[in-house]
Amino acid sequence: MSVSQEISAHLPYMRRFARALVGDREGGDAYVLATLEAVVAEPRRLHDSQDLRVSLYKLFLDIWSAAPVAVHSGAGDALDDAGARHNLDAISLRPRIAFLLNALEGFDLEQVGETLDVPEQEAAELINAANAEIADQIATDVLIIEDEPLIAHDLRSIVEELGHNVVGIARTHREAIATTEIGKPGLILADIQLADGSSGLDAVNEILGSLSTPVIFVTAYPERFLTGAPPEPAFLVAKPFSVESLKAVISQALFFNRRSQRKSG
Repeated sequence: MSVSQEISAHLPYMRRFARALVGDREGGDAYVLATLEAVVAEPRRLHDSQDLRVSLYKLFLDIWSAAPVAVHSGAGDALDDAGARHNLDAISLRPRIAFLLNALEGFDLEQVGETLDVPEQEAAELINAANAEIADQIATDVLIIEDEPLIAHDLRSIVEELGHNVVGIARTHREAIATTEIGKPGLILADIQLADGSSGLDAVNEILGSLSTPVIFVTAYPERFLTGAPPEPAFLVAKPFSVESLKAVISQALFFNRRSQRKSG
């Protein structure tokens, strides 16, 4: 396999990481594109590592940290919002990056340390710090759109473990709409293909027509949606999902939500 093919294999996952870090699809994709352009223009900018993935993420972070997030429209608007600024105060930058590399991208402590140029012990300390800070995030009401009872149970357990409240579990498009008519969830976890043939994606699009709420799609086929072409969800978790990966995405989705603020007291 050529280097270009190896890089291409990592792109869907680097876009996922970039979007979680930056807070929106357009901004994350812009930084990934800048990373690819840097590789093409100056191949030597890839850091000397036996792990190509580590080199790519390290270069991405170099480029991302060299330019302010507000250079693009999406994240610039979000970061100017008072709620987003409260969330920025809630989670320190380096612990958040370490947490995402470990929980979302599956980097082990050695890889996290190499990516951030720190010893493994410091990488572990950064991840632990992120866990403590994320626990201080706002508690919110969560709607789960999932037709598989066991998966729905797992999602409920994870959400409640993080301190959030599940306001409903919808198995169909119709049930999802009915639940949001009763109350307004602060977060939605949605499967895309439901058992009765209805679409979780369609249900979410209808809900978002009248409600501004962060959404995490849980799907067995994330590559079908991480194509770079709109419309495209910002937050996806692949089935089967790891508990820590889902926790990371939940925290990030709420972190960048304009209306989310830290718990008081």
